[in-house]
Amino acid sequence: MARDITYQQAQVEAMAEEMRRDSRVIQLCGSLAGLGDLVKEFGTERVRVCPISEAAYTGAAIGAAACGYRPVVNWGRMTFAFTAMDQIVNQAAKLHYMFGGQVPFPIVFRAGVGAGMSGAAQHSQSPHPMFMNLAGLKLVMPCTPYDAKGLLKSAIRENNPVVFFEHAMLSSLKGPVPDDEYVVPLGQAEVKCAGTDITLVAVSRMVLEALAAAEELATEGVSAEVVDPRTLVPMDAAALRRSVRKTGRVVIVDEACITGAAAAEISALLTEDPETFRALKSPPRRVCAPDVPIPYSPVMEQYVIPGKQEIVKAARAVLAG
Repeated sequence: MARDITYQQAQVEAMAEEMRRDSRVIQLCGSLAGLGDLVKEFGTERVRVCPISEAAYTGAAIGAAACGYRPVVNWGRMTFAFTAMDQIVNQAAKLHYMFGGQVPFPIVFRAGVGAGMSGAAQHSQSPHPMFMNLAGLKLVMPCTPYDAKGLLKSAIRENNPVVFFEHAMLSSLKGPVPDDEYVVPLGQAEVKCAGTDITLVAVSRMVLEALAAAEELATEGVSAEVVDPRTLVPMDAAALRRSVRKTGRVVIVDEACITGAAAAEISALLTEDPETFRALKSPPRRVCAPDVPIPYSPVMEQYVIPGKQEIVKAARAVLAG
């Protein structure tokens, strides 16, 4: 049986189930917002509200992981985590390697990202691409409640540090989630909508925009396949290449600024593979935000965030090429 619950509820369920499953799972956060039931069940020893110093509780989580715990750190917004970049970049991402693989560091860093709520430039960022360049971190970006729950459970069980990016506009999104135990493995993309004429690879909330674009393209007789990587590291290159070999055309959608976005890495993974490159009937096209801070003004914010119409326009151009 499955019931419709929100993205946020799915994540709370994942936390509760993993905390029941493994007494080593703890949560460190700056606020108890939305965590009342977890505190009631597991107490303040395992669900800890920390002083507002992300560097401090990120560092504490690294130490706890080295001592055998499996901490989940909730930064709230990714903006706040930037104050802990030394801990993330020089410690969490490197220690397993620097210890010669002798000590696992199972940490999940949860961070809200993305625009659409008039959070202004600092609180509307999509900085996932910069973390793709840090060897030693796994990166997760679920779009649906089903994926959010299944991937969070897998992330908590992972023995390496995982950054779990949660788009701010998805928290109230509802979708079917099974009652039964399940996990979504890291590194497995999913075809959200099958098609034959063009592939739309979309990241995080852009999956919803790509699905809407596929519906509009269908009215024009175009069959679009929508593929969600779900995790950026590891990337399921095989699944992406398989789709593009079938359709021969691809548009890649990422809310991050276009320079150095995840879309560029996906494009490289597709075109550097000889078989996929030969299957292309037109060059790949990226649909991303321009290289500007996200404006506070709702009108200007919507202007810079990529959406359905930009995807449809790009798809038409690729089909025409």
